[in-house]
Amino acid sequence: MDFLERIINLANKLRQQKDVIDTEEATKNAFVMPFIHNILGYDVFDPTEVKPEFICDVGTKKGEKIDYAIIKDGEIQVLIECKKIGDPLNINHASQLFRYFHVTNARISILTNGQVYQFFTDLDAPNKMDEKPFLEFDLLNIEDNLIPELKKLTKSAFDIDSIISAAGELKYVSQIKKVLSSQLNNPEEDFVKFFASRVYDGMLTPKVKETFAVLTKKATTQFITDQVNERLKSAISSTTEKPGEPQERPADANQENEIITTEEELEGFYIVKGIIRTIIDPTRISQRDTKSYFGILIDDNNRKPVCRLHFNRAQKYIGIIDSEKNEVRHPISSIDDIYNYTEQLKETVGSYL
Repeated sequence: MDFLERIINLANKLRQQKDVIDTEEATKNAFVMPFIHNILGYDVFDPTEVKPEFICDVGTKKGEKIDYAIIKDGEIQVLIECKKIGDPLNINHASQLFRYFHVTNARISILTNGQVYQFFTDLDAPNKMDEKPFLEFDLLNIEDNLIPELKKLTKSAFDIDSIISAAGELKYVSQIKKVLSSQLNNPEEDFVKFFASRVYDGMLTPKVKETFAVLTKKATTQFITDQVNERLKSAISSTTEKPGEPQERPADANQENEIITTEEELEGFYIVKGIIRTIIDPTRISQRDTKSYFGILIDDNNRKPVCRLHFNRAQKYIGIIDSEKNEVRHPISSIDDIYNYTEQLKETVGSYL
């Protein structure tokens, strides 16, 4: 089982069991220990690798415990503090991490509730844990681009110099993306003024600012839609369409705004990707959402469809493309049922190889 498949399996377990977990200890046993063992690759049953309830007396704080300390080459490398599943991760509740980070050799600390894992280091000041994480990984909202970064933190790939080197870029890119997302959804006055002052020659009165707040949000939304459509058009123009073959057309701006990609669709994509990446380079696996279904393709090519996820209705279906390019729909009760069609999915992909 490869790295992504292990992540998806733990994500599925989390989705199935999180509602019945109601204590921090249960969270650690059900989710955190499997994350340390199966994802990071450390043996949770070997105290020379993973030390639970690690104690290091700090000043007047005697007997204070960190939930886990990960040891490599005889040195403490990673500290982990756990909260109960569902609890928000607040840096103010990680006082032990701050204190232990200062007095141990650890350069990496993790704050987690079993679903979200926040990774910290000391970019701002040596031997002082940053207040903002350089990496945040959510098992129920897996971001493809973060998989390689998480893999750098595993036992087999662990190289502290490489991790610290990449941490700065990860931290600030992540923060910039959050700021952009916030501004696109609810632009602040300074953000609105930045654009208004470049296209409007009159005085920026309160009424003008109010108008440009709406226009700025609309313009940025349309800009992103245009960029998506350009990529789709480029991909389509690079292939010769087969007459009579169903095609996934790029939506216009108004249609695109009506398409909402759900967490279930993305999780379904990752499950399919985890299945077929055993026989094809995962970089060749892509996805496109449409108003009627969520499509999974090879090479972002309309002529190489793998399957379609029909999740926008009470009864869910997975539509698998057969050798004649026909879609055969199968009803499923949960996204985990996708695993029941492993062989059919591999067979479809095999026909493109």
